[in-house]
Amino acid sequence: MKSRVLRLRGRPIVSGRCQGLALVSMKPISFFGGVDSNSGRIIERGHDLEGINVKGKILCFPHGHGSTVGSYVLYALVKKGFGPIGMLVQEADTVVVAGAIIADIPMIDQIEITQISAGDEIEIDGSKGIVTITKTKANAPT
Repeated sequence: MKSRVLRLRGRPIVSGRCQGLALVSMKPISFFGGVDSNSGRIIERGHDLEGINVKGKILCFPHGHGSTVGSYVLYALVKKGFGPIGMLVQEADTVVVAGAIIADIPMIDQIEITQISAGDEIEIDGSKGIVTITKTKANAPT
């Protein structure tokens, strides 16, 4: 299968490296009340990822919203083994940043997430703010 590689540069928020499949949302995410802390499944009604699990994915979304408790929910998700392994956001907000820091999730912001499709293979270098996206013919936009 033919693939294409795209590199994006953003602002490093939490250092670290990870590689995995992209899970992309065009809507903000609330970790408190929007994500089941015992499974990692999105439970917010009407959310474009409703019913989908964030476990082991590179979570790509515009920004977070909601209560500051969301930081601790994100931490709990990772400690229980249900959290994302990396996060790419368009605009960092304090709730998600605090959660990513305490959970040690590599995170980069100022990334145009519309360039990423669900299922793309993503590699994050959180120290340098570099995102490498491998798009295969199967998941590349037409």
